Amino acid sequence: MASLVHFRKNSESGDSVEYAFGFDSAETPRILIMDTKSRRSRPADGEVDYAFLKASRKINAMYDESAQWPDRGLSAG
Repeated sequence: MASLVHFRKNSESGDSVEYAFGFDSAETPRILIMDTKSRRSRPADGEVDYAFLKASRKINAMYDESAQWPDRGLSAG
């Protein structure tokens, strides 16, 4: 069974981009912080799990395509 992980940008600074993410587009309770220089991400709650990895990979893939941090998106699979 496929699962969807939704994310949306909360804020962006010179060094990082913060995204809210979760399995429901209306409720994205967790926070992912992306380092804009290294393009490495970390979960604010310290829990590296399936949802975090899916969101992080999709955000990086979208950045690869447009050279801009996406405002929102979803990863299906």
